Amino acid sequence: MAELYTDKVTQKKRAISLDIARGSMLFLIILAHIPLYLYMIEPGVITKVAGSTPIDHFLNFFMEFIVDNRARPLFAILFGYGLVMIYRKQCERMGAEEANRIIKRRCWYLILFGAILAGVAGGQDILMTYGITGLILVSSLKKDNNKIKKYVIISITICLIYIPILWGGFLFSNQSYGLPVELTGQETYSNTILDRLITIPIIPLFTHILFPVIPSVLMGIWFGNLNLLIKPHDHIKLLNQLTIGCLTISLVGAIPLVLINDVWFPSFFIAGVAYGIHIITGFAGGIGYAALFGLLGVGTKYRGVIVKAITAMGKRSLTFFVIHEVLIVILLSPIAFNLGAFLNVTTSVLLGIVIWVVTLSVAYIMDCRQIEGPLEKYMRYLTYKKQV
Repeated sequence: MAELYTDKVTQKKRAISLDIARGSMLFLIILAHIPLYLYMIEPGVITKVAGSTPIDHFLNFFMEFIVDNRARPLFAILFGYGLVMIYRKQCERMGAEEANRIIKRRCWYLILFGAILAGVAGGQDILMTYGITGLILVSSLKKDNNKIKKYVIISITICLIYIPILWGGFLFSNQSYGLPVELTGQETYSNTILDRLITIPIIPLFTHILFPVIPSVLMGIWFGNLNLLIKPHDHIKLLNQLTIGCLTISLVGAIPLVLINDVWFPSFFIAGVAYGIHIITGFAGGIGYAALFGLLGVGTKYRGVIVKAITAMGKRSLTFFVIHEVLIVILLSPIAFNLGAFLNVTTSVLLGIVIWVVTLSVAYIMDCRQIEGPLEKYMRYLTYKKQV
């Protein structure tokens, strides 16, 4: 079993399952965000554009089953897991009070980074959302897992009550299965900067209401308290159960949305309810993915170019998340190369693969040359600079 490996840059032991999960998650996020810029194609279902070929339709189905509302919960689980690791380490060094201060400081800087990404670069932000979540849940890090389980159940129950109804009403008022892309092709950097800056405080509020992440972050805290991904060999039975059970729930929960507008033509309200179910079962998808990466960490050895490249990106996930978002804006939006006006579903997925492979190569080269992720390095400086 080789679930730990030595980071060349810091010479510290790292969990291979966590870094593989982070690196793989970034690929899913690319695939989820690129369709938001395909503004010359008729809307499909929710954030998807309409497919024009059998391959387009297959890829849309694949995305709805595997990626949409599943990558975000995985990110949230890994974020919650990371909070536990920071809290535990700082408690040992400085005590619980200082650990809380450090986590809060880190979360405030995440919010700042996210605001810059959304307002200045125009990328799809999730950093502000997770920073706010960290501030909300920092006090739960000292709770035992029985309390965390109760918080998970309560938060998921709240989502079950309002998310399907909210989305049902949203699509009913929109009178369409799809959400139109707001891009027109006339955008420039200068004529959109003010709108981006104005929407900075709205983005995390919008995300927390329509795409809640708190249940998944709490689940990540539960995972962290059990050391599920750092010591997966101690929890193989549980990881197997979570992988099979939660991925099954995720796949079944995606079926109603996949059928809409091809096999099933419900009312707009019912279509919104189906999307709400898709979001909620995505919580299970995130858990299943995290558990699956835990199992992969049991048998995966830190060798081979592909494994090393993915873990290299995972160690630098903040840096490469921002790079990916900036590249998507530059390549697809009207403010730069405007490829979003020309790509279809299939070619956009191919572009996403190219972006990930190229940046994966960069991450691998950085790791071989022992170059730290610049945003990770700066975040660590900002977070810990007050420590003596």
